[in-house]
Amino acid sequence: MARIKYYYDTQTCKYERVKVKNKDVILNALGLLALTLVLAIGINIIYNSYFESPDEAQLRKENEELKFYYDIIEKEIDGANKMMQVLQDRDDNIYRTIFEAEPIPNTIRQAGYGGTDRYKNLIEKGLEREELIVQDFKRIDHLKKQMYIQTKSYDELLEMAKNKSKMWASIPAIQPLTNKDLNRLASGYGMRMHPILKTKKFHSGIDFSAPKGTPIYATGNGKVVKVKSSFGGYGKQVVIDHGFGYKTLYGHMSKFNVKKGQVVKRGECIGYVGNTGQSTGPHIHYEVIKDGKVVNPVHYFYKDLNDDEYQKILELASIENQSLG
Repeated sequence: MARIKYYYDTQTCKYERVKVKNKDVILNALGLLALTLVLAIGINIIYNSYFESPDEAQLRKENEELKFYYDIIEKEIDGANKMMQVLQDRDDNIYRTIFEAEPIPNTIRQAGYGGTDRYKNLIEKGLEREELIVQDFKRIDHLKKQMYIQTKSYDELLEMAKNKSKMWASIPAIQPLTNKDLNRLASGYGMRMHPILKTKKFHSGIDFSAPKGTPIYATGNGKVVKVKSSFGGYGKQVVIDHGFGYKTLYGHMSKFNVKKGQVVKRGECIGYVGNTGQSTGPHIHYEVIKDGKVVNPVHYFYKDLNDDEYQKILELASIENQSLG
């Protein structure tokens, strides 16, 4: 039961009963309610500052783990990008230099991997960290494209290596007959006295004198494209196509040891020294043709000569004497 309050009235000199207005009751109630609400909010703030529910604790732990592993993924992506840069640098500045190939243009290596439509599904999900997640997907996609381009480059380099090996085996790189003492080179490339016309004419190859029947060897791997006999010119002659722009001609043979269309290896006997055609004595006339033009064969005798022997044969080939035919 509510207590009844009284007050002393000085005018009547009596205790009068206190009359409470409804308005005052309402105001007091509202004040009490406001005070209670403020106290509740304060207690809640203090509690949340120092205490957390099991669900909140679990969410906080998950967020910390996600951030920890996200940082690891970021470092892994950075490391993969750095490794890719190393591979690209080695590819352009070492491997492609060795094989005399142009480096891959940077515009191809660094090309994009598609627009925002590629990540439409992610964007439509309304993720809290949408920009961060999409950015990582873009970095990974870019790295995947760079990896694809690099693998294609390695495929190309592998093919170049195969072709390079084939090219080195095909280039005419030895003398066309055995010449250990270097005494068989009779006439070199260039202007020489013609043995019949007795005037200086351009000599398009090198003459090696040797007894009739001396074996003649293919100077590089290739395919025989001509086996011809004539009474003039180079007489019995063989032409080998080595590929890569190289051909060799062997003239004045006495006998053939190959047929047209036959594939030969460097060092394989293709015929024998003779005195056929326009010749003044048994010898082999040897030419090297590069991209359709005759070149000095002496520059290609590096496979079977050491430095001193090569220097000596250069000197012998430079003597302006008379050719043998």
